Amino acid sequence: MHAGFRRNSITIVQFLISSKSNNQSTVFCIAMRFIKNLFFLLLIFTAVAAQGRHSANTSGTSPDKTNILPGAYRVNEYLPKLKSCKVGLVANHTSLVNRTHLLDTLLALQVNVVKVFGPEHGFRGDAPDGKEINSGIDPKTGIAIISLYGNHKKPTKADLQDIDIMVFDIQDVGVRFYTYISTLTYVMEACAENNIPLLVLDRPNPNGFYVDGPVLEPSFASFIGLHPVPVVYGMTIGEYANMVNGEKWIKSTKQCKLSIIKCKNYDHKSRYQLPAKPSPNLQDMQAVYLYPSLCFFEGTVVSIGRGTANPFKVFGHPKYTGGNYSFTPRPVKGVSEDPPLNGQLCYGQYLGAATDKLKQKGKIELSWLLQAYKNLGSKTDFFIPYFEKLAGTNNLRQQIVSGKSETEIRKSWQAGIDSFKKVRKKYLLYPDFE
Repeated sequence: MHAGFRRNSITIVQFLISSKSNNQSTVFCIAMRFIKNLFFLLLIFTAVAAQGRHSANTSGTSPDKTNILPGAYRVNEYLPKLKSCKVGLVANHTSLVNRTHLLDTLLALQVNVVKVFGPEHGFRGDAPDGKEINSGIDPKTGIAIISLYGNHKKPTKADLQDIDIMVFDIQDVGVRFYTYISTLTYVMEACAENNIPLLVLDRPNPNGFYVDGPVLEPSFASFIGLHPVPVVYGMTIGEYANMVNGEKWIKSTKQCKLSIIKCKNYDHKSRYQLPAKPSPNLQDMQAVYLYPSLCFFEGTVVSIGRGTANPFKVFGHPKYTGGNYSFTPRPVKGVSEDPPLNGQLCYGQYLGAATDKLKQKGKIELSWLLQAYKNLGSKTDFFIPYFEKLAGTNNLRQQIVSGKSETEIRKSWQAGIDSFKKVRKKYLLYPDFE
């Protein structure tokens, strides 16, 4: 929405209000209705024009396309499904249509959004990892916000009362232990149990160009990994929803009534640049590409830079030797309020320069974890129990401790990856990278 249009609209409204009298009430109402309708039409025009503009620039050849259109942008595709419905919206700060939040877009288009559901980090995306968020009222819109984190991860029957359709629109990063796909699963389960259809507005996966890592074993399932998929699974959130439904991974006798608004101009060779950071500690694309490799360190005594200017771009520890970088974690409000190794000078490595290599080769970088264990394993209790939940297996810790090479570890993953790819292929909505 152009700022000039908003300012002019406000000026006109203020003038009409100031000049309003009993004799002018009819003119006033007509003018207000005209401005309101003009605002709605301009909003629709902006979204549709953006869709046409992106489509017109399609080259179809570059792996770094700038013309990819998320499902939420395709307003004309899903608006008819929402009219005359009471809508529940699962969203956060990444739920954007151009630069406008999806909630604001829907409300401006007179869609009756009755409740909003927020995942980890909250509806506004400003809560640190692991912090429980209370439900409440959105101060901007006055709409009830239900938190789907902490002890309330799944919508209840009461939460879904008076809702005709649920809409899910959250930017994922395509890594198993990133919790938005777990929230998606619980929403699907609740929708199936309460016979409510779910509409997923699909978004590209910035790590959707490869599949890698150990496949989760059922005994290690948790909120940071519910399903037997590799660490990097190479699917959009819409494709993942298809798989959860098709493989009957929800705890319901019914399937979710699922529909998906696809992305435009996307395929699994794309290197999609996120328009907004997906969570407080993934602050840029370097961190997004490094995340699948560095998050294993969260199950160790090593810091990955939470509480610094470079979260998920460094690793280090006070006893690490031979590194090229040092940092001291400090509390950062709304990002890392109690970071690991708080206040301790850590030595280690800065990895931001490695992202170009990761973008090209498309695999998890294990050498950093193996190197850190070799450096610190005899000086510290290197692993903590959380490591098995991240890995989805107890094999990886055992392999590292026993001195297995990266080649040997990767070979042990291959059968699981090959099996998963056969399942994955059934649910893809876009051309694959292979």
